[in-house]
Amino acid sequence: MTHTAAQAPRSVDAGSYLVRIAAGLRDQFASQIVAAAPAYRYAVISDVNVAPHYADALVKSLRAHGRASLHVVPAGEQHKTRATWARLTDDLLADGCGRDTTVVALGGGVVGDLAGFVAATFMRGIPVVQCPTTLLAMIDASVGGKTGVDTASGKNLVGSFHPPAAVLADVETTRTLPLAHRRAGLAEAIKHGAIADSAYFRAVHDACAAILDSDPSATLDVVERSVQIKAAIVRDDPRERGKRKTLNFGHTLGHAIEHASGYTLLHGECVAIGMVLETRIAERLGIAQQGTAAAIAAALTQAGLPVDRPAYLVPPAVLSATRLDKKAQAGAVEYALPRRIGMMFDGDGVWSLPVDDALVLEVLA
Repeated sequence: MTHTAAQAPRSVDAGSYLVRIAAGLRDQFASQIVAAAPAYRYAVISDVNVAPHYADALVKSLRAHGRASLHVVPAGEQHKTRATWARLTDDLLADGCGRDTTVVALGGGVVGDLAGFVAATFMRGIPVVQCPTTLLAMIDASVGGKTGVDTASGKNLVGSFHPPAAVLADVETTRTLPLAHRRAGLAEAIKHGAIADSAYFRAVHDACAAILDSDPSATLDVVERSVQIKAAIVRDDPRERGKRKTLNFGHTLGHAIEHASGYTLLHGECVAIGMVLETRIAERLGIAQQGTAAAIAAALTQAGLPVDRPAYLVPPAVLSATRLDKKAQAGAVEYALPRRIGMMFDGDGVWSLPVDDALVLEVLA
């Protein structure tokens, strides 16, 4: 791939750490990692898709600052498990890693969640630096400190809040992504506009073609604004007791669809469908302005994302999967719902509400 000389990165304050974004930033990964989380050892965790592109250069550059090792896992959500976590922690122990180690997550959301959970639990917690290589991970998954693994019962049910020491995003890495994965990343950008910034929602809609073509300038702009939106929310509510729940818009039904599909659908595709369905629920409850679901569906369609429940996933199976959602309270499944583009239902500071099963089934059907 064509390589751009690294420019001065754009920085977003995420509270206890900075998110740095630039085209060509991978040239600076080692120096930035060492500055943010100096260590005796660096354990780079990547997957079989990403490692061949970027891992060797990163490990070599880190070895100028200390010992460095590479740990490669299979790609895909189906491998984000306790078994993979156990293998990685055993590998770190076999390599002699201790509390003087920094974990480096080099990959997409699965790698980021896994590596973050390894760092959160290894020796009761060591630093992690997130180096996201997918649009979805840059925009959303690498920011906020959520780490974890999936279980047979559901997604992200075992995990920890463990903020990174830094997030380093080189937007050039999106060029090696399949088009479907770029589209999936745009789902989270559209979500950020829908929950917090109507002007940004329109900007993402207008820039879809350029972002899907991995245009560096357009990608920089969308990553920066999405990170700003998410970071501001997380700074105010790091443990998801209030407004941070709005970031779950589209995810209650989205995660249920993802689980019911056996993870054959991409996360962003499921969130796209979930946003449309959940907004239809909000319209039927009289919470959302009429036409909001249609506006979200139009933006997602522009990005080439699905907006309807796959026919092979029957509504009762999807509803049943929502019961596994980690956000359920007292047996009731909660939903973060929009009022209109750019504004979410606050529920007197609760930011989510339970929805009757009959209405969920009606919308799913």
